[in-house]
Amino acid sequence: MRLQSLYLLIVRICVLTILCATFGLAQAEAGSAQSAATISDSLAESKSSAPVAKFIAPKTSSSAPGVEIRFNGGAGKSSDTSLAMRVVIGMTMLAVLPALLMSLTAFMRIIIVLSMLRHAIGMQETPPNTVLIGLALFLTMITMSPVLEKVNQDAFQPFMQGSLSMETTYDKGILPIREFMVRQTREQDLALMVELSKAKAPRNMDDISNVQLIPAFMLSELRAAFQIGFVIFLPFLLIDLIVSSILMALGMMMMPPTTIALPLKILMFVLIDGWSLVLKALVGSFH
Repeated sequence: MRLQSLYLLIVRICVLTILCATFGLAQAEAGSAQSAATISDSLAESKSSAPVAKFIAPKTSSSAPGVEIRFNGGAGKSSDTSLAMRVVIGMTMLAVLPALLMSLTAFMRIIIVLSMLRHAIGMQETPPNTVLIGLALFLTMITMSPVLEKVNQDAFQPFMQGSLSMETTYDKGILPIREFMVRQTREQDLALMVELSKAKAPRNMDDISNVQLIPAFMLSELRAAFQIGFVIFLPFLLIDLIVSSILMALGMMMMPPTTIALPLKILMFVLIDGWSLVLKALVGSFH
């Protein structure tokens, strides 16, 4: 009985709540209709008594600050590339810059030789990778400075001034880089890439596509870096053999040879001014 009475009480409360909500909604609709009628009456009176005011959107001043994007395509325009397009192109170049740096410049040969030098000395983490990469970047800039200056003068500066289109800028900018890659690429590596791509044998530099030239250039750079690294390894390998032979003759077989060989390698490298010799050989190895 108590449960039934409680159930009936809950049902009555719900019904009363619904009725109150419905009544309040009806009152709100009636009030809104009355206010709308009042507003329409007042507007009708104002139309009959006073002229209608005209609102004209003010013209914006030509000196007001704002952002404007233009794509100039007509004849006689000084530029066919807007500022926004230049920003997009710049951001895209920054995104692909590491890949271009590894594939189109002298960076690959330099960083491989420096890494092999570190392993030849016997120090796996010294100098750190950041130091080697920074040194390789500056050596790349020194080696590629004539090419970069030509690209800047012939392509980049005219493009920023608006006197060149995108296609012309690309053609003039890639030409000095292609000439540099052709000078460093062996004919055997280029012939291999042409054979792998199943293309016709090129007659001159213009017939060589970038798809064939870039991997051939990278292969030649790897070969040159390994040749230089082999020459660097020889004196350090000789020190390891001498130290191992002396330790074996003294019966000190429990002592690791690297414990004595590493200080001797560092001393020899410093005495002969090894960093200068390696860097001169690296920069001088480019044609």
